[in-house]
Amino acid sequence: MMSQFKRHTITAALPYANGPLHIGHIAGAYLPADTYVRFLRLRCEDVVFICGSDEHGVAITLGAKKEGVSPRVFVDKYHHMMKKAFEDFGIGFDIYSRTSNPVHYETAQEFFKKIYDQNLFIEETSDQYYDEQEGIFLADRYIIGTCPNCGNPNAYGDQCEKCGTSLSPRQLINPRSTVSGNTPVLRPTRHWYFPLDKFENWLREWLIEGHQDWKTNVYGQCKSWLDQGLQPRSITRDLDWGIPVPLPDAKGKVLYVWFDAPIGYISATKELKPNDWEKYWKDPETRLIHFIGKDNIVFHCIIFPSMLKAAGDFILPDNVPANEFLNLEGEKLSTSRNHAVWLHEYLQDFPGRRDELRYVLTSISPETKDADFTWKDYRQKVDSEMVSILGNFVNRVMVLTWKYFDGKVPAEKELPGTDDRRKKILTLYEQVHIDLNQSVKEMVASLKVFRFREAQFQMMNMARIGNKFLADTEPWKLAKEDMVAVAAILNYSLTVVGNIGLACEPFLPDGAASIRRQLNSDVFETSRKQFWQKEELVHTVREGAQLGAAEHMYKPVEDADIEKQTARLHKNAPVIASEATIAATKPLKPEIVFDDFAKLDIRVGEVVAAEKMEKSDKLLKLTVDDGLGRRTILSGIAKHYSADEMVGRQVTFIANLAPRKMMGIESQGMILMAEDNDGKLRLIRPTEDVAPGSTVS
Repeated sequence: MMSQFKRHTITAALPYANGPLHIGHIAGAYLPADTYVRFLRLRCEDVVFICGSDEHGVAITLGAKKEGVSPRVFVDKYHHMMKKAFEDFGIGFDIYSRTSNPVHYETAQEFFKKIYDQNLFIEETSDQYYDEQEGIFLADRYIIGTCPNCGNPNAYGDQCEKCGTSLSPRQLINPRSTVSGNTPVLRPTRHWYFPLDKFENWLREWLIEGHQDWKTNVYGQCKSWLDQGLQPRSITRDLDWGIPVPLPDAKGKVLYVWFDAPIGYISATKELKPNDWEKYWKDPETRLIHFIGKDNIVFHCIIFPSMLKAAGDFILPDNVPANEFLNLEGEKLSTSRNHAVWLHEYLQDFPGRRDELRYVLTSISPETKDADFTWKDYRQKVDSEMVSILGNFVNRVMVLTWKYFDGKVPAEKELPGTDDRRKKILTLYEQVHIDLNQSVKEMVASLKVFRFREAQFQMMNMARIGNKFLADTEPWKLAKEDMVAVAAILNYSLTVVGNIGLACEPFLPDGAASIRRQLNSDVFETSRKQFWQKEELVHTVREGAQLGAAEHMYKPVEDADIEKQTARLHKNAPVIASEATIAATKPLKPEIVFDDFAKLDIRVGEVVAAEKMEKSDKLLKLTVDDGLGRRTILSGIAKHYSADEMVGRQVTFIANLAPRKMMGIESQGMILMAEDNDGKLRLIRPTEDVAPGSTVS
């Protein structure tokens, strides 16, 4: 797929300029994007890497008002904070722009006009809620009221988060403004709508039929949206802060942030390459890829492609490898509760340890399902993998070479197989060479298809293989009687170190730089292209060359570091359940014997597809991979989970429950759920991923 394109336009979701960056943002979009871009550049591909701050919308105006500053001062603060955090972390954007720049205003207005001139927009006047005290029309999320479905008194104007029902503001009982707390009034206002429904058939052909190779979580959410049917979407708002609608009779109207933000990718490219930006957005030989988080899938896979299609001469995304959410210590990241690991704080608390965070986040990357970051896991991965496997191998090879050969690359000689010991070394060498080349090929294959967890595993596996080679050959013992063999072993080990350094470059740029310094090799740069394009081991050292000083690439994590981070989180931990809550817990059911339990075949499966059952407000139809095949299970969880949320999740289910027909469909099992005292259901699932079909005992 990659070879058919001359160049690549890689975008990372524009972060909203109303707060700092946390590790959920980094794991969701920016780290995988940066890893992929580094990979492309190592293969000498033509790449532009685009990002910038998203600086318009109601949330910006409200945030500015809360801080007592203008929207411009507000976004300036967070734009510079995020830009610096990205730079300090080493995310290598070609440009980090912002949607308040003049070039973006001009580009977004031109884009609007191009579609407007085709008479595609729908102009409509309707009643919308207005906050009289604040003097603003309210976006759906800034209206709360009682849910007509479950009675939740704090349901939002677009969805009740307690029962999951999709809502419109006028369905709420006793609506109130979240800005002032007052009851809003309905006022007529005129807006322009993008006719998304007119693109539904085209989207089914282009996306559903044409991109079945996309990640299951992305494809499943898109299919679910299309199956529900598309509706026209408003693209304008009544605001002072934003891009003015470029029409003479549209005073006080601005482009809705969801419409103007993705155009920011185009305007940033214009800013970066004013003379030839079009080849990165209009040439069919350019590959467009969007790296985003789960909450942006619909915008980048359905809405923005429809906008590009409407504009007529733009390329469309070839892939959108969106990630799911990253949780923190078993709970959702929460900016309001300060339950987060902020990127700028991490960089302050762990100076010089960017690689460690990159490695851990990639190792748990939420590529198809939500993942969980814990400080215990962080420490374990740093200490037992980065220090004990990778750093240990490199340091051992360097120290031994300095000890036995004064820091010069020893001679590369073929070992004559005159005795059993040398024959064993030759056999080990041949197998190690095969294993290392296999890891390189699997690493590159995984990078090509956005499987960064697997790719990084293969990079680390090269160090595992190197450690085993040293342990099996024991050059420190051979040094007493066979220095020719020691020279051959360490020469090859130095070559392995160099190849690991090349493999580190997309994942651990600081570690790769450390290896380059230690090897001090004049053939390293010329070997890089061959390694990444031919996908095989290369020579990285020259006989007799002087090595640099040995370094400890990584150091163990101190107790005090972890204690500081966990204390910070515990300070904001939720309150333990009260006695009243405990008293409300349902009583235990009658006692059973072990044989009763043993009859149940409880297994773990993975949801590969999900859809809401028509004519039912409770049932979801789930297609579950059970390790032996696929089965259909109907589950009454639609008020607690949407079909989109279920795709890619692991679930536990009773596998040997007699099939039961519901609404004409046979359900082949039962999903296990936990029900709290408020009647809310939560999935029961493993804390770590396991293979579909794993049994629960």
